[in-house]
Amino acid sequence: MLLLRPGTFPRQVDAITYAAPNVLAHAAPCVPRANGQASLSAAPRAGRSRIATLRQQGSLKLLFPRPTGEALQAVLVNTAGGVTAGDRFTLDARAEPGAALTLTTQAAERAYRAQGPEPGRIETRLCAAPRARLTWLPQETILFEGCDLRRRLTVDLDRTSDLLLCEPLVFGRTAMGEVLRAATFDERIEVNRAGAPLFLDAMHLCGDIAAHLARPFTGNGAGAMATVLLVRADAEAHLAPLRAMLPESGGASLLAPDVLILRLLAPDGFELRRSLMPVLRRLLNADLPRPWMI
Repeated sequence: MLLLRPGTFPRQVDAITYAAPNVLAHAAPCVPRANGQASLSAAPRAGRSRIATLRQQGSLKLLFPRPTGEALQAVLVNTAGGVTAGDRFTLDARAEPGAALTLTTQAAERAYRAQGPEPGRIETRLCAAPRARLTWLPQETILFEGCDLRRRLTVDLDRTSDLLLCEPLVFGRTAMGEVLRAATFDERIEVNRAGAPLFLDAMHLCGDIAAHLARPFTGNGAGAMATVLLVRADAEAHLAPLRAMLPESGGASLLAPDVLILRLLAPDGFELRRSLMPVLRRLLNADLPRPWMI
């Protein structure tokens, strides 16, 4: 640095060269992260469930199609286009007493190749108050090679509330010949009723997922799966008809007279849908949400 007194100007100044260390050359790359939060509650009004509270920010949005029945239908949209390392998405939804709330997604969720040490995280917390009906029907989550996804779903029910829950999962893009040889998927589904545990399902897959699923007593080569849970007074009446509808790679059981669990395996996402959609239509006693049909 050259210091000059006010009013003085040098006739000639020698050039000064300063070589600053290239800090950026050694810094870890800064990868953009997606964050999204949304909260919603539905309450009955004038014979139909309507929005009571709504808050959304970041990369998670909620859309509300034109109502066609009693239930309020909300469609989740991930404007980031998928989930990768370090992304965080949180949803809180509540059906108030006597309300009916259906939640689905605009399209299949995609867990992309991770580019960082932190997993992508999706956390969903649902609640159904007395006499409420809650339906959780997201479309498939597709795991890409190299993904790292941690997902948590927690549901709190009242003794008098109903629940239909479905979680479809696709292991790689079969049509593109993708095989999951190095991927991580960690999931936990927890359902409580009146404060007591009702259903708990956990899955942790890491590394060569394709080899793990190829084992006869694990997946027998399955490329997709779905878990369906029905908590409703008429659950037992659906058991025999559902068993008749399922392929050999599917099964249904009663955990209690009003609690039915169904697991379905399929070679790919197309075959999964072909077996799953008639099951959901029966349990809904109606058509699936419109995004499922697009």
